[in-house]
Amino acid sequence: MLEEELFAVLKLQATPNVGDIIAKKLIRVIGSAEQIFKEKKSSLLKIDGIGEFLVKQLQKTEIIEQAEYEMNYIQKGAIKYTYFLDENYPSRLKHCVDGPLLLFYDGNVNWNQEKIVSIVGTRNLTNYGRSFCNDLVEHLAAYNPIIVSGFAYGTDICAHKAAIENNLQTFAVLAHGLDDLYPKVHKKYMRSVMENGGFLTEFWHKEKPFRENFLKRNRIVAGISQATIIIESAEKGGSLVTADIANSYNRDVFALPGRFDDAYSKGCNNLIKSNQAHLLNSPDDIVKMLNWDVPQQQEFIQPKLFIDLNPEEQKIYDYLQNNGKQLLDVIAMDCEIPVYKLSSVLIQMELKGAVKSLPGKMFEV
Repeated sequence: MLEEELFAVLKLQATPNVGDIIAKKLIRVIGSAEQIFKEKKSSLLKIDGIGEFLVKQLQKTEIIEQAEYEMNYIQKGAIKYTYFLDENYPSRLKHCVDGPLLLFYDGNVNWNQEKIVSIVGTRNLTNYGRSFCNDLVEHLAAYNPIIVSGFAYGTDICAHKAAIENNLQTFAVLAHGLDDLYPKVHKKYMRSVMENGGFLTEFWHKEKPFRENFLKRNRIVAGISQATIIIESAEKGGSLVTADIANSYNRDVFALPGRFDDAYSKGCNNLIKSNQAHLLNSPDDIVKMLNWDVPQQQEFIQPKLFIDLNPEEQKIYDYLQNNGKQLLDVIAMDCEIPVYKLSSVLIQMELKGAVKSLPGKMFEV
């Protein structure tokens, strides 16, 4: 990404009331972040959901000063970043409507590999939860997954340490900038995490671990992985928010059950009872549910010749051919076709044998 575009993206991030969803919408409609700040006010107001108040926010001079401060830090080479339109941006997170515009990271992890699981849970991890977490990661090590967590007390740090002990890659998603560290007591684990993966955040380098940042952090933990595993949770807790987000992204959620009167099993038991999580009795439940035990063989499929597709159908077909199976809403957004219209087009394509529907409103060639 050119420096001019990066600077414009930083200005968008600094603009009050412009979150990731609105920012990405503006970029897709106008063509680039840089062009947004060159666009006429009348053109911006024609965009659905963009009003006078938001346009005024984009014209504030203070956002330039804030963006310049962060830009200077990035230009020193002190931080690596990836943009939501870049190839190396986490592919699963790319298709989350509220995924971050920019991600900053330190370390070296291929977060686009297939097997990535997030492990979260209570900070007050019991011996039961700790033992299961360690056994789980040790068993999964044979399949070489990346282990994701939030570097917090309890379950998070237990998952990171278990990954390191089993020679697995792990990376920590932070609720603050890379110049800070929370909790401070976990500084002793930084080097080993860096050597086995790294740290990832959406926050600028000086951002502190404010309370609301942890909730924002949770959507990255849920969105970047194939499945989210809840080890233990009280009746209310941040890991339940992560589970809810993972479900909204159509990701698998697993929860470790416990005795009905255990305070830190109530959250997991409720998730299972309400069908918001698969019951997790053993590591094999993860392996079987995610099909890790099925040999990955290259299946030869005789191509169907002479499928008669109109230009709109061909556009969708080419998109799925290049991007693999995708959610209905993602196809609609990327192909710029309204969902109501796309649904009928996909039905016609399915009848022609060009695509097939999958559970969870997903489609593939």
